[in-house]
Amino acid sequence: MSHYYDRHGKPRWRYRKNGFTVSLGSEYGSPEFIRRYNAATRPEEGQSTRAIRAIPGSLGYAVEAWLGSAQFLRLADKTRSTYRATADRLRASYGDRPIAGLDRKTIKRIMAKHADRPGTANNFLRLLRIILDYACDTLDLIEISPAVRIKKLPTNNPDGFHTWSEDEIATFQKAWPEGTLADLTTALILYTGAARVDVVQLGPGNRAGDRIRYRRQKTKSRTGIVVDIPLHPELKRRLDALPPDQATYLQTRAGEQRSASGLGNMMQVWRDKAGLPECSLHGLRKAIARRLAEAGATTHEIAAVTGHRTLAEVQRYTEKVQRAGLADRAMQLAQHTLSPANAKELVRAA
Repeated sequence: MSHYYDRHGKPRWRYRKNGFTVSLGSEYGSPEFIRRYNAATRPEEGQSTRAIRAIPGSLGYAVEAWLGSAQFLRLADKTRSTYRATADRLRASYGDRPIAGLDRKTIKRIMAKHADRPGTANNFLRLLRIILDYACDTLDLIEISPAVRIKKLPTNNPDGFHTWSEDEIATFQKAWPEGTLADLTTALILYTGAARVDVVQLGPGNRAGDRIRYRRQKTKSRTGIVVDIPLHPELKRRLDALPPDQATYLQTRAGEQRSASGLGNMMQVWRDKAGLPECSLHGLRKAIARRLAEAGATTHEIAAVTGHRTLAEVQRYTEKVQRAGLADRAMQLAQHTLSPANAKELVRAA
């Protein structure tokens, strides 16, 4: 067994014996690497590793190989679940297609078939980019991924999840007063910025005095971003009223941790009763980012609260900032800075 560098400078592994050569891919020790190595060195035992039942060289083959790869297994549980659901739909509809025959036009035709559901089409594209990169870099099935630079389909809601307004927050709190699970849920997200998968895990173990500290699930397998924020008085009052022996703040009556999907379903019931059909748990997360932006917080400060990895994500979350109010404050500053008196002071200083 030896390694070499391809024309892109990427290290790759291969097995050679008596003129017989097998490519082992670029990810040393991955399930696909082990499967290929076993098949080459011990054909009779080669099926002892994760078997791939799809047609060799097909899109389904690449999908199955990726689902068994270390790259996939390193993802967070929620991310794996989401990707697997999309992968199953992709494999069921297009799994038999030869991956070498996939080109940009074919991918665009696949997306066009789901034009009435642009979200589904865009999910296919996102996963195809990952699978085709894997087929290129690790499986050596293609030279270049044809999914590069293909644009997503426009969605009916280009801004993503609706950001709760202050009026909507007040309406919800009137329908679900303090002491209800609905109020506690919204307070936890609104005063911590925690995502749905994180908020169901928060409990007394995440509290140290007047601070809340937790590690984001979405980035746990990569950067492991830790959020460490002061406890807002509104949230502190609610948490202090809870039994001290709770494992998690939003646990079920049986004392078990509530699931993220179950909490999402409950929010749909709560918002409908409050007459707020556009509001969601994720929209509350955007609302705290909006509030912080309106208060004058910088993007770095907002990211420290929400746990975002990039400032671009924060910018997307704060697009619904009340621009008129910010413009008024900015012009007040400008009027003070550019007043005649200040202008004379600047001239004298120069």
